[in-house]
Amino acid sequence: IEPETFRNAATTMIDYVIKYHKEIGNRQAFPDVEPGFMRDLLPSDAPKAGESWEDVYSDIERVVMRGMTHWNAPGFFAYFPTASSFPGLLADILCGGATCIGFSWAASPSCTEMETVMMDWLAKALDLPQCFIHGGHGPGGGVIQGTASESTLITLIAARSKVIRRELSRDPNLSMYDVLSRMVVYTSNCSHSSVEKAGLLAMIEVRKLDAGREGIVTGKTLQEAIDEDKKNNKIPTFVCATLGTTSCCSYDNVDEIGRICKCEIEDIWLHIDAAYAGAALICPEFRHIANGIQRATSFNFNPHKWLMVNFDCSALCSYLSNSANVDALYLEHETQQTTIDYRHWQIPLGRRYRSLKVWFVLRMVGIDGLQSHIRRGVAEAKYFESLVRKDERFEIVFPVTLGLVCLKLKLENVINEELNRKIQDDRRIHLVPSTVHGIYFLRVATGSVNCSRQALDNCWDVIREMA
Repeated sequence: IEPETFRNAATTMIDYVIKYHKEIGNRQAFPDVEPGFMRDLLPSDAPKAGESWEDVYSDIERVVMRGMTHWNAPGFFAYFPTASSFPGLLADILCGGATCIGFSWAASPSCTEMETVMMDWLAKALDLPQCFIHGGHGPGGGVIQGTASESTLITLIAARSKVIRRELSRDPNLSMYDVLSRMVVYTSNCSHSSVEKAGLLAMIEVRKLDAGREGIVTGKTLQEAIDEDKKNNKIPTFVCATLGTTSCCSYDNVDEIGRICKCEIEDIWLHIDAAYAGAALICPEFRHIANGIQRATSFNFNPHKWLMVNFDCSALCSYLSNSANVDALYLEHETQQTTIDYRHWQIPLGRRYRSLKVWFVLRMVGIDGLQSHIRRGVAEAKYFESLVRKDERFEIVFPVTLGLVCLKLKLENVINEELNRKIQDDRRIHLVPSTVHGIYFLRVATGSVNCSRQALDNCWDVIREMA
């Protein structure tokens, strides 16, 4: 389309987005659609001739919004919140408009160097150890991945490469497959499903450790598993500890786990998945949840969950950054010995200019604004907890430490499962349940940009009515 047509269309689209956010409270969080609904709304084949912007725009409500789950609607309390802000959206416009594929410094110096600086800004804002800052102590630093799942996979692959090189140097008669078959990954039975998926993709056995009733893996539990596996000639390779589990926002004992990983002769790679709770470290009063983080090999959190940076933006820090280098002649450039090529720090080659979103948000919202946003989300959770505790039919299942409230009726699982079914069928609010240690419960996640006490009052009214 012509530039002037684009200008008019962009103005219309911006106005639509503004109106969408203003009126999102009028939208149902989860749509009334069935699988396959889109087939009935779209032609079976793409149009041969291009259509006008007006025709496309007229179909947004009919086609797109009809099946949209509105993650920032006041009635959405499922999963964890997804960040959204106008500064982040402005950055996405620039990212899409000034197209670049920043796999190396030569491919886009601005993309590479902005990311390096922004990862340092984030690391300092969260008071992370110096080893995770570029130019700090050693070769470490930060990189922006798409999701925490990618971060887990890339760190596991790096740990795998490290162990294979070590074992083959000790015994040249071994093959890499001999080593691979003996490797073990340790994680909580409350950890995110992406850890198990990473193990499948990396072809490494994943051993799930019992987190108990509190959802916490201790050093004692890990040590017992390591000792048992070493007796069976296994190679402890990688530990994924979680700060803020998806199920119940519990925290593995990183201090104890880190001491064990460092005390082992082979120095086991410790990765900390803080996808949700990591953002809270921007507030000094919540940093105690990360005690022992200085012993981690890598640390990951998602600014796109709670730091107002639009999806996707997952921050990964590691003090070992050269474990996945692969070079080809067509990718070489004269500055590669003195600059960072982020293609070595990720699975794909190409990458977006994601750091623009971080830059825009940090500059326009500021550390103070982000701290206020986090604290508001925690206060909302505490408020909702107080509502639940006033009703003797319900109980709080896990301590409310950040922006997640886990609750259930003081009855057997089947009754709580029926309560969840009623809530889902009712559609006024959207929740997801979870199970820990055989206990079925509901999750209410606060902290979205449109969460408020009024929204929480409405949520609680629906839950009580359905009970």
